[in-house]
Amino acid sequence: MTTRRVLAATAALTLAAPLAACGSDEGGPPVLNFYNSPVQNMQSVVDRCNTEAAGKYQISYQVLPRTADDQRVQMVRRLAAKDDSMDILGMDVTWTQEFASANWIRELTGDLKSEVESRTLQPAVASAQYNGKLYAAPNNTNVQLLWYRKDLVPTPPKTWAEMIQMSQQLKAEGKPYQVMTMGAQYEGLVVFFNSLVASAGGHVVDDAGKKAVMDQGTVTALQTMKTFATAGVTSPSFSNAIEDDVRRAFQDGGGAFELNWPYVWASMQEDAPDLAAKVGWARYPAIDANTPSQTTIGGSEQAVSAYSKHPDLAFEAIKCLRGPESQLYLAVNSGQAPSIESVYDDPSMAKAYPMKETLLEELKTSAPRPRTPAYQNVSTVVAAELSPPSAIDPQQTAETLKSSIQDAIDSKGVLP
Repeated sequence: MTTRRVLAATAALTLAAPLAACGSDEGGPPVLNFYNSPVQNMQSVVDRCNTEAAGKYQISYQVLPRTADDQRVQMVRRLAAKDDSMDILGMDVTWTQEFASANWIRELTGDLKSEVESRTLQPAVASAQYNGKLYAAPNNTNVQLLWYRKDLVPTPPKTWAEMIQMSQQLKAEGKPYQVMTMGAQYEGLVVFFNSLVASAGGHVVDDAGKKAVMDQGTVTALQTMKTFATAGVTSPSFSNAIEDDVRRAFQDGGGAFELNWPYVWASMQEDAPDLAAKVGWARYPAIDANTPSQTTIGGSEQAVSAYSKHPDLAFEAIKCLRGPESQLYLAVNSGQAPSIESVYDDPSMAKAYPMKETLLEELKTSAPRPRTPAYQNVSTVVAAELSPPSAIDPQQTAETLKSSIQDAIDSKGVLP
């Protein structure tokens, strides 16, 4: 969840930079270069898949930089140069529209398409589609949950208004009270906004991804953000906080509530076990008590480069890399929530994901980010317009956002 500011056109200008050598398949089985973010224990998955391939191909794990900005720019550079050394691409869920519209990735067909569509959580499948076609296989998925101190709040709040009220009451009693979440000018702020928009039944762009909408649901979301940011329940660093800042602050006992991804649970278990014993989880707060919340889906996907010399083998390798056994292994050992629903039924998931029922409940109704090939542009302008959240003027901000988002979709103007 890092800021994504580098546009494909800008990235393409950096082609003069040297492209790293990626191995050769001369004199042995074809080498499939798998470009993916740094994931703990991913090499173990690659090793097992290579063993199962029995010499038919050899997957080589090419570790991308740590931040999503740098991952994307490296891929864009190579794809713009039609680099045929790229085979399998590990992508953020927000890149599919852009990469597919640029004809940089191949459509999934046949058995792999059937397997993905029949076994994968449907919101994750939707994130991998473009113009009604499937272009990627979801590997892991994610949504944010509400984490709360059971010793301070016996019953978790169901709405934002209720959570703010509880926080203010704890503050009046001199107890830890803060609601901690991400408010810095980056992708995390866009996710926050998008979850509120979805919860309010609003839309930022139309279904075709070509027109800014910003309807009444969006105004309601902006009002909720404004109320939250000015209610005296956030930390002083709220407008500069990213995921790990929030995780550490809550883990240090500074708050009563945390809105963050499930990875924080494993961190608490290891670094603050006494606090973890006091922490519960619940569904992300709703705006309306009568309408369940919808949260923004995250995660990663695997696609085959349009320039791969071995596309059929690359699709075959994906079946193993993102298959149930691989997803279970990474869920238990690396904290990656599976996209294949049946994996949650495995007994080993109960310990690794005690919150799995709440997680699955949210995942099944999760919302995508604005589905447009220009998402990186849209994300940049939305983050800029909403920062800091305390300065939001709901109606005026909605009007400004509509204009800025349309310009971003149309690639007009200079992005912040």
